[in-house]
Amino acid sequence: MTDVDVLIVGAGPVGLALAGDLAWRGVPSTLLERGDGSIYQPKMDLVGIRTMEHCRRWGIVQDVVDSPYPRDYPQDNAYVTALNGYELGRERVPAMAAAVPPPQSPQIRERCPQDMFDPILRRFVTSFDRVTLRYRTELVDLVEHPDHVEVTLRDIGGTGAERRCTARYVVGCDGASSAVRDLAGIPMSGTPALTYTTNIIFRCRDLPDRHDKAKAYRFIVIGPEGTWATIVAINGADRWRMSLIGDAMPRVWSAAEIHEAILRAVGAPIDYEIETVVPWTRGELVADRYGTARVFVAGDAAHVMSPTGGFGMNTGIGDAVDLSWKLAATLDGWGTPGLLASYEDDRRPVAVRNVAEASRNLARMLSPRNELRPPPEFLDPGDAGERARRSLGEGFAARMKHEWHTLGIHLGYRYNSQVLVPDGSPEPPDEKMTYTQTTYPGARAPHVWLPDGRSTLDLFGRGFVLLRLGTGAAADTAGTAGADTAAFAEAAASRGVPLSVISLDGPDVVAAYETRYVLVRPDGHVAWRADRPPADPGFVLDTVRGGYAGRRSAPPFQHAPTREVPV
Repeated sequence: MTDVDVLIVGAGPVGLALAGDLAWRGVPSTLLERGDGSIYQPKMDLVGIRTMEHCRRWGIVQDVVDSPYPRDYPQDNAYVTALNGYELGRERVPAMAAAVPPPQSPQIRERCPQDMFDPILRRFVTSFDRVTLRYRTELVDLVEHPDHVEVTLRDIGGTGAERRCTARYVVGCDGASSAVRDLAGIPMSGTPALTYTTNIIFRCRDLPDRHDKAKAYRFIVIGPEGTWATIVAINGADRWRMSLIGDAMPRVWSAAEIHEAILRAVGAPIDYEIETVVPWTRGELVADRYGTARVFVAGDAAHVMSPTGGFGMNTGIGDAVDLSWKLAATLDGWGTPGLLASYEDDRRPVAVRNVAEASRNLARMLSPRNELRPPPEFLDPGDAGERARRSLGEGFAARMKHEWHTLGIHLGYRYNSQVLVPDGSPEPPDEKMTYTQTTYPGARAPHVWLPDGRSTLDLFGRGFVLLRLGTGAAADTAGTAGADTAAFAEAAASRGVPLSVISLDGPDVVAAYETRYVLVRPDGHVAWRADRPPADPGFVLDTVRGGYAGRRSAPPFQHAPTREVPV
């Protein structure tokens, strides 16, 4: 007997998403957080399009849409010498109210800073009576046994008392300095410090009126030394985050230096109030392992990346969704031990991919320090200065498009684990800026609008879904097996695997799904596809529930950012 099925350490967005998704699947958990839930420095503000698809399944899209961030605020990215200086270029991005979903998704990406997004997730989590949420509680120790994990917890909000309890599984969502990861003996590989940066949150209600530039979500400030600061509209009103981008050497900024930096970036005197000043280290790290038999890591505990691109939190929520259905399947009894082992095989390569792309984005943002370094006449009035600024602006804008257009990063990642059934077809290219939908095993199942107004994505989530597609398939979504899928349904029932069989017809959905039969996992990724039913459906089902999977030995993360990101 154990005290709790799943103990989640860390109640940031990844821990909240994991607890909420587990509860949505009927699995109870206890969620611990050292803090009190307050957020003084929002670490993220982009809710990516794939994360919004998960929010759609959870039924909280409208909550994100209704968050306090103004939907009419332009999302442009502007490159300036100062807010009251020269504008070098601008990537125009519509406000959320004017944005439309791309053909590949029913959702758009949303701007919802962490101090707005976390409370939405918290309301979702606390809507279930299966989640116990404990703030001001820290994990002190853990000891893993064959059938449970013994943990020691400490109350740091009152008595300081310690107590022991047991969990069947423990998941560390406790950030880059993860206690769970350290206690589990999991190292990280990569570069701990790309840059030492200082974030300054300040309030200035009339800042847009104190300069002549059009509103923008982000201003990237470039001086003779190159890129040195950014200013971001945190709430689209009076709250701003200025980041002083340092180099690989630590630096402490004095109050006078911070004041001077703000005035330099604005280019004119302003009245402002500083809320917080937080130095932080931009790293590039991936955990060598994503867990043991009963202890796992997710989010920043598993991967640390530059925020250039907005991939960090969204990658972490992808971790949570992948791990959630595998924990639920294991606890429900139909997932075999290899299923949880596949969590690392599925998610670690995604982290390696996204971490490396985030560092490439950082190199692009810092390119004015290096190959695009401004010439001496950069700030001069007249034709020579204008030519220098135009050349820099055009070169910088071309590089930065890679960061602003990342649909392939958010939707195009694919899994390649032993709980997938390959079909021998050529692997599609790994797109970063663009995204082509595919049912290649391991890919996210395509979005297509159905006649009743739903997306095909709305069919997935609770269990496995076997789609019957094309001419002769009944155009219904009732979830019944035909003669051609009866053996598949019987094999699933005999193994306790939740399976719905859904028949779809229509040229758009048939074209998008590519083959006659497609098996989709509970996380919305394709597990198997073919043009005819399998000769041995039991083999397919045993594969996708982990029967033939085992933990692989992942190589250390070897990407070398110091060569790509000279600072």
